[in-house]
Amino acid sequence: MALKIMPHGRLQEWVAEEKGYFTAEGLEYSFIVNGDYGMSSVQRDEAGEIKTGAFETFGAGRSGADVSCACHWATNTAARERSGHLVTTAYSVAPGAIVVPPESPVRRAEDLAGVPIGVGYHSGSHFATVQALESVLAPGELNLTFQGPPNERLDALLERQVPAATAWGVPLYVAEAFGFRKVVDATFMIGFLVTGADATKADVDKYLAALRRAQAEIDLRPELYKHYHLRSVPEKYRDQVDVRGFGTGERIVFLPYTREVFTETQQWIESHQLFDGASALAGYDEVAIT
Repeated sequence: MALKIMPHGRLQEWVAEEKGYFTAEGLEYSFIVNGDYGMSSVQRDEAGEIKTGAFETFGAGRSGADVSCACHWATNTAARERSGHLVTTAYSVAPGAIVVPPESPVRRAEDLAGVPIGVGYHSGSHFATVQALESVLAPGELNLTFQGPPNERLDALLERQVPAATAWGVPLYVAEAFGFRKVVDATFMIGFLVTGADATKADVDKYLAALRRAQAEIDLRPELYKHYHLRSVPEKYRDQVDVRGFGTGERIVFLPYTREVFTETQQWIESHQLFDGASALAGYDEVAIT
């Protein structure tokens, strides 16, 4: 069976497709491109917030994808709750930042005390913002507002519906193209989760081998592949930004997501009470794809 891949708003899958690396590895595959980074519909509550995010999409089946990505806090916890198996041979790192409009008086991290910061619920922007500011702001000073997945959140930011937001990857580059300023870096790790019942480790290894070759191509000649960023730029902004000025975005790291990283991540999640408690959570050996 073909491996159903959900891309993650990055260059690597498209470069591997262009260069024929998936086929060269003997991988049968197809792409599932769905909604806003895997979220096909969002609904705001009475407070104007969106209380569903990357973590919840794993429990909902990820639109039938066999392998997909999200922040490692979400993939780690989803694997522990048996929504899929964690890939432990690679992870990626997404450039991220808390940004504000050019006219904002916010200049330093301390200036964000009490300022509503738009993030995605149970998603990388949520956890990365907590992590980036916990050593700066006093308890109670962090003010998060849940503004949905990356492109929904980008709209809220550009339309000044929120005074600050955490963005990463292409939405971050779009915001910067419109003059928004980085106040605090909020770069974070991303994990791969295998959710398809028929997906094999052999197929996942072929997928990663192709991405590894693509990563080398991007590192060597990034200017040849930045045009693929247009696939992730919302249509309404495509004629207003120049992707040649963007960075290369998310970078895949072919190092182990170790037992120690897994454990430390869970300890941090639990210490911040970021998820409701669950029973019978699986351990590292159970969650790793074999």
